[in-house]
Amino acid sequence: MIQKEYDALLDDYAHSNHRQKFDKINKAFHFAKQAHKGAKRNSGEPYIMHPIAVARIVCREMGLGSTSICSALLHDVVEDTDYTVENIANLFGEKIAQIVDGLTKISGGVFAEAASIQAENMRKLLITMSSDIRVILIKMADRLHNMRTLDSMLTAKQYKIAGETMYLYAPLAHRLGLFAIKTELEDLSFKYEHPEEFDEITQKLEATAIDRKLLYDHFTAPLKGKLDSMNIKYEMKERIKSIYSIWNKIQIKKVGFEDIYDIFAVRIVFESEEGVDEKKRCWDIYSAITDLYELRTERLRDWVSRPKANGYQALHLTVMGPDGQWIEVQIRSSKMDDIAEKGFAAHWKYKEQKSGEDETELDKWMVTIQELLESPNPNAMDFLDTIKLNLFAHEIFVFTPKGELKTLPQHATALDFAYALHTDVGDSCIGAKVNRKLVPLSHKLLSGDQVEVLTSRSQYPREEWLSFVTTARAKTKIELALRKRKKEKTKQGEKQVREFLMKFGIEPKHSTLDKLTSYCGFSQRDDFYYAIAEGQVIWPENPKQLLREKSNNIFFKYMKQAFNVGKFDIGKKDVIPQETLPLEKIDKKKTYILKEEAFQKNYTVSDCCKPIPGDEVLGFLNDDGRLIIHKRSCPIALKLKSNFGERIISCKWGKHKAFSFPSAIEIKGIDTLGILNQITKTISEDFAVDIRKINLESNAGYFEGKIDISVHDVNDINQLCGKLSKIKGVKKVNRVDN
Repeated sequence: MIQKEYDALLDDYAHSNHRQKFDKINKAFHFAKQAHKGAKRNSGEPYIMHPIAVARIVCREMGLGSTSICSALLHDVVEDTDYTVENIANLFGEKIAQIVDGLTKISGGVFAEAASIQAENMRKLLITMSSDIRVILIKMADRLHNMRTLDSMLTAKQYKIAGETMYLYAPLAHRLGLFAIKTELEDLSFKYEHPEEFDEITQKLEATAIDRKLLYDHFTAPLKGKLDSMNIKYEMKERIKSIYSIWNKIQIKKVGFEDIYDIFAVRIVFESEEGVDEKKRCWDIYSAITDLYELRTERLRDWVSRPKANGYQALHLTVMGPDGQWIEVQIRSSKMDDIAEKGFAAHWKYKEQKSGEDETELDKWMVTIQELLESPNPNAMDFLDTIKLNLFAHEIFVFTPKGELKTLPQHATALDFAYALHTDVGDSCIGAKVNRKLVPLSHKLLSGDQVEVLTSRSQYPREEWLSFVTTARAKTKIELALRKRKKEKTKQGEKQVREFLMKFGIEPKHSTLDKLTSYCGFSQRDDFYYAIAEGQVIWPENPKQLLREKSNNIFFKYMKQAFNVGKFDIGKKDVIPQETLPLEKIDKKKTYILKEEAFQKNYTVSDCCKPIPGDEVLGFLNDDGRLIIHKRSCPIALKLKSNFGERIISCKWGKHKAFSFPSAIEIKGIDTLGILNQITKTISEDFAVDIRKINLESNAGYFEGKIDISVHDVNDINQLCGKLSKIKGVKKVNRVDN
């Protein structure tokens, strides 16, 4: 079995365009095979099968060469065996050793106690990536194979790995232009987090396959004749929207599967010809299509003239097909297709063919990552959030007053633009002129805007800036400036406090400073000093008398004590001293049943997503041993899975009939006489459901709004929505997620 898989790897490599260095690969394979001898994966197969599979992905699906293949074969040797990075360097050279070291997880980070080892590992990976991009590409292949073989893992482990994949690896794959891998990672994550929805959409795709084939054939028949007459060498194929993308669109648009018109698209890939401009060829094909079918102008996407930030190039248009349906068509050359499928590796392959090519957006992104690594946030989780900010999928293009083009993420502000120009410009920015009109720093830019930044020497970065900047660069630079300013202000404040005490003949001892800090309502001296420097604290008139008395700030003392012993459970309305409640020991390897009698004792529901019985959920084990229950699709849960995977517990609802949970429904329809009365009567009388709040608006004969209710479980909501939808005039009713 091992030899068969390795022979397949050699066959993949033999059919690549790289120089054939079989001896080097053979040496790495035999070394890795010996190092992992006797080790098995959770599935029971020999462990060496995993490095071979990763090497095959690296070779076949990414188009990388012998150095990457050897590094993939060796990527777990240092982590799982007694061999060291020095051993790898001596046998295979410094470059492979550096890549393997970047792929080796750390046993405990600098912040492992306070933060997350998962986050630390990603930080280490990115640091190594900044010097050699192959590190992250091999890690992506490693993650893809782990996702393909996730069946053998415990359920809680599946949630952890799937959450981490969706939170960081899929956006990272997109940013590197690995579209095929990004799509598969999203679909596999979705499969393990929402298995029922995954199966339902899969079955619907299979059931509608014949109808789509007929639609495709009917649409492409005249188009093929047109393109053939133009003597263009091309391939035309059907591209099905990914299962996760379909589900995501259903959630965002609040529509059914049948209402999504772009489930499939037509892709035309033409052969690049010597002396024929690829951009012109794209527009020639565009003309041929629009001669046959009516164009939907607002859906035209020109990524040929201006490629996406990850190197993606194509021309997308949407036209009305012969069967009365909107159909998207994607036009790209074979080179563009290669870059779209294999991302960074193909990008560099074509770049080498054109020496002196202008710096690409990918080059700029790598520089940005290096800048972030030079002054990282000391908290590894916050650092990861900042990195994730920079994995934007949608870009806008804006201009400087001199006409220079800048790429920014969608929703970027004038302040983001200022920091994109230079750190000093951002730090001193007081406003901007967009298209010659004065706007505030928080103004969101649109593609095509021309922006002039206004600065002042007296300006400095403010805390509130962090609430509206979008780019990782801006956020990092602001945080760095704030930390530097806070340090300076803290020193200034400490000097003021010491001078104040000495004026009254009081020696500024630690105990004295702590008492003064506590009296003024601060838990940390540095925070107290900073507030003093900022003029936020009123000095006591008689510090001598104050220091003789016991602190009368009872609220602060109680809060400090309460948080120290962990009495407060954030998100609960009632404060229950936790030590009085009997805690059930939770087995991390088993699925925990959420029984009604254990609610508010062994577990509580999170306030961010407000899950109710019947929702797909998971548990996060708090420091105090209690479970906080989140929906599996909750963004906060996604972050927890990515950063604290070892605390994730597989959970399943038991029966709940005593407690009611807050929820909400959205309702739309035709405004007829008495319809509100019918809606409220159905909710209150027919279903005996408590209405907490109603917010409905009527306009031009159409009404829509939201009703907050209390229910026992998801079944209550589903039955209620079904009953309400039968009321004459109600056109749409569905549950609203928090």
